[in-house]
Amino acid sequence: MASVIRDGKLQQLDTFLFYKCHLLSNNPIKNLSVWVSRTGDGYLYFAIALLILWAGTPHGESFFYTALAAFAIEVPIYISLKNLVKRNRPFNKLQAFQSHIAPSDKFSMPSGHTAAAFVFASIVATYYPEFAVLAYCWASLIGLARVLLGVHFPGDILAGGLLGYGCAQAAFVLLAI
Repeated sequence: MASVIRDGKLQQLDTFLFYKCHLLSNNPIKNLSVWVSRTGDGYLYFAIALLILWAGTPHGESFFYTALAAFAIEVPIYISLKNLVKRNRPFNKLQAFQSHIAPSDKFSMPSGHTAAAFVFASIVATYYPEFAVLAYCWASLIGLARVLLGVHFPGDILAGGLLGYGCAQAAFVLLAI
């Protein structure tokens, strides 16, 4: 399975989509992508969850503990998948291509930034549905930014989004929400 992702038809499609995304990219978009990507580094999720808990908002405590459970599920799965699949990042796979930022780890699939963004968006959507569209749009922008910065293929983003959503759903089941 891992070799199919790295070397097969999916890789060809992913490479094609990757280059299409980069045709749309220019310096202002790349600069904005750096900022958007940084919002997915994880600190903001923790700060927002703490603020919701501290402010005493409706469902604040449940939101906080669901987020903790979901991230406790997501992180080890994400790390295991990265080390199982071992998919090279675009700048390692594609000749004459350089990323615009240095990634925090070696492998590409799944996108950890996207997984975390979709964990958080799914939890926001459940507890505060009035913010669901905003949360999912932001999570999607984080994934797109990772492609535009050259550190992920589009398929990595899809895998990360599915992983994040699935881990949030697992946390809801685990906590009987």
